[in-house]
Amino acid sequence: MTRKTGLGRGLEALIPGQDSSQKSAPSEIPINLIVPNPRQPRTKIDTEELAGLVESIREHGVIQPVILTHDEASGQYILIAGERRWLAARQAGLISIPAIVREVEDDRERLELALIENIQRSDLNPLEAAEAYRQLNEEFGLSHEDISTRVGKSRVSVTNTLRLLKLPQDVQRAVRGGQISEGHARALLGLQSNQAQSALLQTILAKDLTVRQTEELVRRLTGNKPAPKTKAALLPDVQAIEDRLRERLRTKVHLNPQRKGGKVVIYYYSKEEFDSLIDILLGEANS
Repeated sequence: MTRKTGLGRGLEALIPGQDSSQKSAPSEIPINLIVPNPRQPRTKIDTEELAGLVESIREHGVIQPVILTHDEASGQYILIAGERRWLAARQAGLISIPAIVREVEDDRERLELALIENIQRSDLNPLEAAEAYRQLNEEFGLSHEDISTRVGKSRVSVTNTLRLLKLPQDVQRAVRGGQISEGHARALLGLQSNQAQSALLQTILAKDLTVRQTEELVRRLTGNKPAPKTKAALLPDVQAIEDRLRERLRTKVHLNPQRKGGKVVIYYYSKEEFDSLIDILLGEANS
């Protein structure tokens, strides 16, 4: 059975409150004894944002301590949370930094904690999150349900994010670089071949297509005819409801209102994604 931890509660479980013992209070740790977390999922740090943090630290110091774990073998400290503060403090010329030292059992827990910090701060792009989920799944044997519990995301969100790794490298680079959104990338997954996905990427970039325009183009390319529109479908609130459902279910949703009743079409692309959708619709998934 997979070991459960309190990680799903977030970084609050790591940072001591008023009742913590003196042993958990921040300490000043020499910066040259700190090394990056080898399991840090974030691969890119905004240089302008880092420069602003350097100036802030020069003026005010480091307000919030970083979180570290001590490696007995090397005598060094490994970052769990606060990589940007550590980098900025180094650039600002500090020789030590306030830190909370926590016992962490293994690489998996370091990855989980780094994931939680970045997700809570919205610091990860979708591909960085997907790669971290892949490591938890393939290297550490966690199921999609286990991952969702630990990072506080729904299982369908985890499954959908992992699917982005099936895209060709040029599409993944476009997502990492912010040239296209996660919504564009999900739409491209509707095409069967990497060649078709790469070709449509160029069209999206050249014509600055929206997510909905991309979805419509994918439907045409795959021969999936959209449901016939009715007058009711033209109501502005239908679009808003579709957008809310797409956001909640993290997949494509189509509403087809008719004179009496109508249809709600929910798309899924794998058995795991189907199971996740069922959990959400039955109210059994994490919110």
